[in-house]
Amino acid sequence: MTVVPNDLDTDSGPPTRVPLQHFLVALGCLCLAVGLGVLTAFGQGAAGLTLAHVHLLLAGWVCITIMGAMTQFVPVWSGATLHSRRLARWQLWTVAAGLLGVAGAFALGQFRLVAVFGTVLLAGFWLFAYNIGRTLWGLPEYDITERHFALALGFLVVATTLGLILALDFRVGLLGSVSVPRTAVVTAHATLAVFGVVITTVLGALYQLATMFTQTELHGIDRPLRRLEAVGYPVGVLALAGGRLLESAPLATAGGLLVAASLGGFSVILARRLVETQVPWTPMCSRYAVAAVALAGWAVLAVPAWFADPLAGATVFGAPRTLYLLVVGVVGFVVLGTLYHIVPFIVWVERYSDRLGYEPVPMIDDLYDDRLAALDFGLLVVGTAGLVAADWLGWPTAAAAAGVVLLAGVAVFLANILGVIRTHSHDSLATILGVAVGGESASATTEAGETAEVDSG
Repeated sequence: MTVVPNDLDTDSGPPTRVPLQHFLVALGCLCLAVGLGVLTAFGQGAAGLTLAHVHLLLAGWVCITIMGAMTQFVPVWSGATLHSRRLARWQLWTVAAGLLGVAGAFALGQFRLVAVFGTVLLAGFWLFAYNIGRTLWGLPEYDITERHFALALGFLVVATTLGLILALDFRVGLLGSVSVPRTAVVTAHATLAVFGVVITTVLGALYQLATMFTQTELHGIDRPLRRLEAVGYPVGVLALAGGRLLESAPLATAGGLLVAASLGGFSVILARRLVETQVPWTPMCSRYAVAAVALAGWAVLAVPAWFADPLAGATVFGAPRTLYLLVVGVVGFVVLGTLYHIVPFIVWVERYSDRLGYEPVPMIDDLYDDRLAALDFGLLVVGTAGLVAADWLGWPTAAAAAGVVLLAGVAVFLANILGVIRTHSHDSLATILGVAVGGESASATTEAGETAEVDSG
């Protein structure tokens, strides 16, 4: 049985349809990304297919999930009111439109169109950054999670700016007039996107979630490791990205070693929370355990690679051929594990919270199918391990087979999570996405009334 915190003010966030829209669109991006990944492993598709795959995976699945989670839970955790519910709706569809255009332009080899859709994508991400930034701005002080989220928003603005510069370079040769090589801008952009935006957000969320849902507290070695990460990690990301942009190996090396040490220390914090858990094991815990092991392994491999050459193309994301270990093994399992709580939690609050104490109601973990959760976990572990091993050994056929297994795991996960919404939510999937015709649910009527209110944005 999952713990249901009794001190969260869910009314301060947006209507439940808004984060659910984000999660559904993000899961659609995940399906597209995994499918493109399988095609690239088989050597199919246009020259830009890998770029489309990476952007759908990171900017699509991961970042849109982050947008939905922050929009819902930053107000809840911080006790603040979301700055603008209207912007919370606009940000999703602006990002989705821009991302699909960017991915399509890459996949079709129409690189000159990337700047057009990239501008739309940047606008959507900046709407999100502004909305959450204004929500955090009025807080009297910031805890460890809020500091990480604020840092991630800053990294997002810089990373997307560099991304737009790269997109404009496709169209007008923007970088040809300056002394900074395109490869340096590319690696700085990738560094800020993955380590600055994504990993910083993941760390901030885990400080909250891993303690809340294991009912444990940081103690002993956790505290100095947290201090190392809280200071060393953002400084390391800035140094690593700056060193790559300026092509300064000493600066990048120092930053890379700080990043690896900080993440290695955080893997210990996360593992200790899981070992000391005071509640029954859940799908969230299983997936966090995979992430803790993957993060520790990634950090050990990254140290010698970044010490030797942090500017090489093969070491952008750590040791050569460890991108999937980081993105799927760490970020992917954290996101999937978190969704196994967040989606049922949002649906449960909407459907059952006001009935608690008056009639029998299911608990949060009763909303999804345990057997499907176990099946998708097995498929995802096997697929991820196969993908990492095949990438490491340079076996494209094995990578394609592992990608198929991973895709099957994603499909089972989708069936389970969508089943939660279909069975327990007041709204249908079509209604949540805003494409239903006729009929209006109770929650839709409520949301319409909220839209008519004066918006602070």
